[in-house]
Amino acid sequence: MLNQAGLVAVLAYEGLCTFEFGIAVEIFGLPRPEFDFPWYQHRIVSVDASPMQVAEGIQIVSSFGLDSLSEAQTIIIPGWRNRDERPPQALLDALCAAHQRGARLVSICSGVFVLAAAGLLNGLRATTHWRYTDELASRYPAIEVDPNVLYVDSGQIITSAGSAAGIDACLHLVSRDYGTQIANIVARRLVIAPQRGGGQTQFIPAPVAQKPRDEIAPVLEWALQNLHRNVSVRQMAQQALMSERTFLRRFSDASGTTPKAWLLQARMNLARELLENNQLLNEQIMTRCGFGSMESFRAAFRKSAGISLSTYRKTFGGINRAELS
Repeated sequence: MLNQAGLVAVLAYEGLCTFEFGIAVEIFGLPRPEFDFPWYQHRIVSVDASPMQVAEGIQIVSSFGLDSLSEAQTIIIPGWRNRDERPPQALLDALCAAHQRGARLVSICSGVFVLAAAGLLNGLRATTHWRYTDELASRYPAIEVDPNVLYVDSGQIITSAGSAAGIDACLHLVSRDYGTQIANIVARRLVIAPQRGGGQTQFIPAPVAQKPRDEIAPVLEWALQNLHRNVSVRQMAQQALMSERTFLRRFSDASGTTPKAWLLQARMNLARELLENNQLLNEQIMTRCGFGSMESFRAAFRKSAGISLSTYRKTFGGINRAELS
């Protein structure tokens, strides 16, 4: 049975990034009448004395202080106001205590510098906005900084890249708690594409013209309809009426990833949805997702989801959500 995800605390402080703060509030704090099961509890926790000036003309007032983090199952850290400013010791102590008791910690963009200052990322892989990755690696050499991904899930700690990647990281957490279908419903209400995989590159070096997107979109739709087949890059290029070389370049320009990586992510998304529906055997799902053997299917799924097919099905498959309301 699905576990209730519990209380999500979003930190607020002077000078925070309002966009990143809004991401967390929108995803975890917005009422979800479309669901007939318990959603997250939500709380804004103040690091500084209220009212907190977060942008010109915008203030945040909260009646919850750092002591209330002791009740949170998940803590969200939006972009930190000044990377050169050491966060208050009381905040670092509260995060360390939360981590020690098993709470999950999520940083968006420069919020990673708060976790780094607390020493919670030592020995772990992490990321942040591509502009700050060199600085993070230089100041905190004990952290394995990955500059080329949208987010990194280390289990108890999730770090994400620049602002919009925070959406992907938060949807990833929703997927961990409630399954891919629910995360996609949340994404649709936000009027955004389904959550992107964390391994997708965060930086597209040049602005993307509309034409490449228009050229690639029909190919993606065709590929989604043919995931049960052994779709190749050559076939995708033929659908786009391009050479492979041109197709690879334009695909990367439009999506920030490779066709091979995109196909694997699409197959894994389909596998999750079919497992959650709990109507097909694993072998049938394997075939629907275009894998030739159970061994390769199991290995790919475990690498993508972090758990086995059977564990995912047991956790998210065939849940009577009405019983959870």
